[in-house]
Amino acid sequence: MSRYWIASLLPAIVAWLAIALLLRSPLARRLVDRPNERSLHARPTPRVGGIGLLLGAIPVAAWLGGAQLAAVFACAVALAAVSLADDYRGLPVLVRLAAHLAAAALAAIELGATGAISVLVAFAIAWMTNLFNFMDGSDGLAGGMAVIGFFAYALAAGGSGAPGLALASIALACASAGFLAHNFPPARVFLGDVGSIPLGFLAGALGFAGYASGAWPAWFPLLAFAPFIVDASATLLRRAARREPLWRAHRGHYYQRLVLSGWSARRLVLSAYALMLASALAALAARAAGPMLQCGILLAATAIYAVLLVAIESHLRPRGAP
Repeated sequence: MSRYWIASLLPAIVAWLAIALLLRSPLARRLVDRPNERSLHARPTPRVGGIGLLLGAIPVAAWLGGAQLAAVFACAVALAAVSLADDYRGLPVLVRLAAHLAAAALAAIELGATGAISVLVAFAIAWMTNLFNFMDGSDGLAGGMAVIGFFAYALAAGGSGAPGLALASIALACASAGFLAHNFPPARVFLGDVGSIPLGFLAGALGFAGYASGAWPAWFPLLAFAPFIVDASATLLRRAARREPLWRAHRGHYYQRLVLSGWSARRLVLSAYALMLASALAALAARAAGPMLQCGILLAATAIYAVLLVAIESHLRPRGAP
């Protein structure tokens, strides 16, 4: 069987089946996300989806991705272990952040970053690790971003002569699709930190791997995952400007505020998928374009996101407010 068929089918089947079994296990009764004042869901939901997703993705991605990427996937497994402990008992924020930074630094060095560049790359990967976790707060959202974002990586890597990176990205996208079959609204399972943290880490680490290998420019991962990056970054800046504690859980992300304003989870996720797909296609089109058209696509994408943020703020502003 072709390696591409293996990377496509095996992770999706294993992830779907593993999650179905986990939902019937005692672990699903121990790891439950119960609604609170900062939640968008209304009923207790098991958060074991990330375990099944990683069981489907990591073995295949590490096997087909090559030795260098295998080291990156080992870091992802270590983060999954730390995150599982956090899901199970809760860990201090400094312990979690130290683990994220250590894994990001190891990945940056393994992928060839040196000197001051390695520090910048490590912080970028650590930020991607955390923002994916921040954005995992509504049914189908993080799973859909993983499917679309990693498929964009796979197409770009495959077209650039980087088969290992393409196969690893396909495995991640297809395992995410297996998870999404259980997580699409109304969700029966959540990723949990054990899933969202490694996915964010791998989005950042594989994004840099593609840049380091010449598969794509530095901006490509930023545009492919722009819906998550823009929401999380704009929310962080808005909260910093208001001097709100940045480490405290909240419901201030744009997607959360839309749901709180009356949008259904399904309306939100379908709108988000359209934006994710548009961003991924724009990234792929810009990568294949000449310098002038490439610059035009990037400027247009920046303008569209700025308009979207302003439009959402206007939509959310109470009537009569200045």
